[in-house]
Amino acid sequence: MEEGQRSAKWYASILNRRTMICVFTGFASGMPLYVLFQLLPAFLRDQGVGLKEIGLFALVTFPYTWKFVWAPFLDSYAPPFLGRRRSWMLITQVLLLVSIACLGSLNPELSIGMIAYLALAVAFFSASQDVVIDAYRREILPDEELGWGNSVHVQAYRISGLVPGALGLILADIMPWSSVFVIVALFMLVGIGMTLVIKEPDTAARLPSSLKETVTQPFIDFIKRFGWKPAITALCFMFLYKLGDNMATALSTPFYIDLGFELTEIGVVAKSSALWASILGGILGGLWMIKLGINRALWIFGVVQVVTILGFAALSEIGANSWVLAIVISLEYLGVGLGTAAFTAYIARSTSVAFAATQFALFTALAALPRTFANATTGYIVEAVGWTDFFLICAVLSLPGMVLLWWLAPWRGDKKIEAV
Repeated sequence: MEEGQRSAKWYASILNRRTMICVFTGFASGMPLYVLFQLLPAFLRDQGVGLKEIGLFALVTFPYTWKFVWAPFLDSYAPPFLGRRRSWMLITQVLLLVSIACLGSLNPELSIGMIAYLALAVAFFSASQDVVIDAYRREILPDEELGWGNSVHVQAYRISGLVPGALGLILADIMPWSSVFVIVALFMLVGIGMTLVIKEPDTAARLPSSLKETVTQPFIDFIKRFGWKPAITALCFMFLYKLGDNMATALSTPFYIDLGFELTEIGVVAKSSALWASILGGILGGLWMIKLGINRALWIFGVVQVVTILGFAALSEIGANSWVLAIVISLEYLGVGLGTAAFTAYIARSTSVAFAATQFALFTALAALPRTFANATTGYIVEAVGWTDFFLICAVLSLPGMVLLWWLAPWRGDKKIEAV
């Protein structure tokens, strides 16, 4: 293949209609979650709700963990308009627009229970939208573009947090909360507009004929494609690959405080460095995967994850130095972005196009378990061994997932697109 042809093939995998769709799916998918995590707590606190009550609102996000329960229904039933994927996208996006807009119209002092139910509804509609969007993305992306496309989706997902987390809070200083929630909700029109102009994937998948088949077929398909032992190994890998990374960042803010950093330093240096470094890492990871392939990316980016965790151990020994903090955080979240890009691409590749919604929902729910595990145990470990040894433990816990790559993603196990 001539140099010009190789270059054109590589750029065609980056600059195409599918990439733009991934930008819009990421934005539409991420925005409702940040409404629940950033805008809603600010609204409740500003209206005089106590911290304990606000903390309990975290429970409304359980649909994100349990979305695989109703994913088979979204996989098997097609409403009679727009097609199986687009119709569910449109339904959930319209419901999200309406429910988010209604949140700000309620008075927390009089209707805190109703706000909780409405927030739960937002989480349910958002998780359901994620199920369908993940399936749609799997169906439109060829295997060689899974890394790049999923990386673009994840970065747009993160950037969407600027709407409720930045714009929403700024607007709240100059207008009523009811207007703020309406304006933020209107950003769901981005997703609605996308859904109306894109095409339904031509997958020719056979819809299940019974409820039993709806529930069992995605799991049977996964076992048949992998085999029993490789399937179990793959599920273990999905749990373990990001375990050390998730544990290392679970208590990052208390860690910075314990070192003696001021809250302003943490807000300006740590948080901004983390956001933009993870976005840069995700974009670079997606681009490099087009050349490397998913298997090699999992190896290389996994090693980067392990090494950058050790930066926290070094920071623990150095102490409160703003420059070191910025460097360590930037490198760590660069590794987070790289690792997440490769890991998400692997999950997408592991799904079957015919059962993408159910399998993607199950795999991402399993991958989210380490965060729960980290949040539940890290405090006890730190109190027992101290910060430096804790981060060394996190680095060690990153190794089992890397070992499983020998069987699941051999170095020469996938092909790459030639590029200059």
